[in-house]
Amino acid sequence: MSKKKKSQICIVTVVGEDKVGIIAKLSNAMAKADVNIVDVNQKIMEDYFVMTMACDMAHASIGIEQIQKRLNKIAREMDLKITFQHEDIFKMMHRM
Repeated sequence: MSKKKKSQICIVTVVGEDKVGIIAKLSNAMAKADVNIVDVNQKIMEDYFVMTMACDMAHASIGIEQIQKRLNKIAREMDLKITFQHEDIFKMMHRM
């Protein structure tokens, strides 16, 4: 019986011109890394796609650095700004 690992939440933020396939590419990259998407919030603001995605890294098959490289590749391919950070850092940066 496998031991349940404590959640390790990271936040992905995406901003860029709206186009087909953004969510598909990101969710596919996470699935290939065994990262569980626990929440998604997305909006179209004028012509811009804006999304935050909370991901649980507890069972990830690769490290944060490798996931960041994959997200950077998607960002270049789709002309997006993608940030990826641990939940604690995200909360500290966005405190009111």
